[in-house]
Amino acid sequence: MDLQLQEKVIFVTGGGKGIGSGITLALAREGAIPIVLSRSEILPEFKEKLEALTKHYEFIQVDLNETDKIQPIVEAVVKRWGSIYGIVNNAGANDNKDLETTSWQEFEKSLHGNLTHYYALVHSAVRHLKDSRGAILNISSKTALTGQGKTSAYAAAKGAILGLTREWAAALAKDHVRSNAIVVSECWTPLYTKWIQSFDDPNARKKIIADKIPFEHRFTSIEEIADMAVFLLSPLSSHTTAQWVFVDGGYVHIDRSLS
Repeated sequence: MDLQLQEKVIFVTGGGKGIGSGITLALAREGAIPIVLSRSEILPEFKEKLEALTKHYEFIQVDLNETDKIQPIVEAVVKRWGSIYGIVNNAGANDNKDLETTSWQEFEKSLHGNLTHYYALVHSAVRHLKDSRGAILNISSKTALTGQGKTSAYAAAKGAILGLTREWAAALAKDHVRSNAIVVSECWTPLYTKWIQSFDDPNARKKIIADKIPFEHRFTSIEEIADMAVFLLSPLSSHTTAQWVFVDGGYVHIDRSLS
């Protein structure tokens, strides 16, 4: 299926690892021009995969916590590539800042790291998105809706991201710019793998979690998130906006106690 993304310039924050890398590769596969913003250097194995698909991409190493750097990057990308069609806000991390031990200063720092750059990138690029009648895709988390019990700051940020998704859909509807979100639950990423390995019996812990996922009792793959991401960005979903899309095997909406 042709998703009509050829030569469309799309930012992907945190696009060099985990879910972000899957989205970047899926965009490249569709002929888009991914602009990857990443705090870490590009990994050789990721670069090899990306360049097997396209030579038309850009990798920009930047710490998005340094928010003032975002606007100049956006303008430089427009100067080089001529336009911006889409933004995938994905960068962030669950830092387990809980209610009882987290000061308000640490809480605000966590919000800055997981939320502010979502706003700053769209704010910096919005006029270009209007020109291209483009699309915004925000990556959120189940914690925004289910809670987790030990991550107040991250849950607050991810909840705010869902709110911004609908606010931007309303604000930009007249400009033909769409705004949607993917809500991620249990996705098998390298970071998740590392976390599982911290348990005394990683396989047992993995099974406990997988058994709570109603559909097929398995983790969501990076590729499944990426496939939905490129569709929501594409003109083929041209009448889809203000949606929170759950690619999670029914984790959030089906009773997880089912056996």
